[in-house]
Amino acid sequence: MDDHDTISAYFYAFREHPMSRFWSQVVRDLTPYVPGEQPKITNLIKLNTNENPFPPSPLVLAAIQAELGDDAARLRLYPDPNADLLKAAIARQHDVTAQQIFVGNGSDEVLAHVFMALLKHDAPILFPDITYSFYPVYCGLYGVDYETVPLADDFSINAADYCGRPNGGIIFPNPNAPTGCLLPLTAIEKMLQANPDSVLVVDEAYVDFGGETAIKLVDRYDNLLVVHTLSKSRSLAGMRVGFAVGHPALIEALERVKNSFNSYPLDRLAIVGAVAAMEDQAYFEQCCRAVIATREALTADLTSLGFEVLPSAANFILARHAQHDAAQLAKSLREKNIIVRHFKLPRIDQFLRITVGTEGECKALTEALRQITTSPA
Repeated sequence: MDDHDTISAYFYAFREHPMSRFWSQVVRDLTPYVPGEQPKITNLIKLNTNENPFPPSPLVLAAIQAELGDDAARLRLYPDPNADLLKAAIARQHDVTAQQIFVGNGSDEVLAHVFMALLKHDAPILFPDITYSFYPVYCGLYGVDYETVPLADDFSINAADYCGRPNGGIIFPNPNAPTGCLLPLTAIEKMLQANPDSVLVVDEAYVDFGGETAIKLVDRYDNLLVVHTLSKSRSLAGMRVGFAVGHPALIEALERVKNSFNSYPLDRLAIVGAVAAMEDQAYFEQCCRAVIATREALTADLTSLGFEVLPSAANFILARHAQHDAAQLAKSLREKNIIVRHFKLPRIDQFLRITVGTEGECKALTEALRQITTSPA
């Protein structure tokens, strides 16, 4: 780009954003994360943002109603900044102590604090080349150096690629997103043992749909932090509750960042609703089994249509068709009021990420794809 182009681009940006002359250099350099689309369309089958197809536990509604009471007077009071009731419920669920738990406004906020508190060091952090797009966004926001590690040809994470390589920390989702592929705990242990002086962060947003949580390892490894959300398996995406489990020293680092940012990340309704969701184990297990069954049925149906579907332990699948362009498939589905996620990224630009919806929604998706893939060009 020559000087003329640079000047033209600057004045174009200034015209589009009149306040940009007040922006800090940090803001100018950011490439913000683009969240999944939340369209306002009637009669929509929405399979693009991995929400749970089932509502929260009935106990959640009852707990929120009880907290509100007849006049919502409790909302005039600040919530418990430590969310002790929620920490206690999580501790009981995962057989850890409250001192090993950090809670926040969704796992996204928890992870943002993790990048600042535990991953900002001289050496670059490591994460997969195909993973959450907000990992590099957080690195840009907090000035964290990073290197990406290529997934294997089958889109799995190779634990050996993270061993013997200098780093300032390691982070990855398990199951990975958007692939849905699962790394076994034995592989995670190898990574922990090979990196005793680095924090290893396992982002387990989807682990309840077929994986095994690494929380059971936190008492053995002081460099392990496991992050969870209540958005997926406990159907609380609209309430924004997340938590991390790890050694108390790691938790203290997160608390220091939180209390330098916002001491009240969870409101009163979120706390009681999350406690109720954590305590209704039977409902939780029922919903997870239903999602898994629907995922397996959807995988079989799409395979019969000629799709390649990666093995998934999440509430979504990643699928491609050898004879049909993914972007065009997504466009054709949208015309039928069905929305899925398409990423214009190397290696996965011919895949569609499809959320596991209700049985009826997945049947409608399958029928739509049958019509699209079998109709004359």
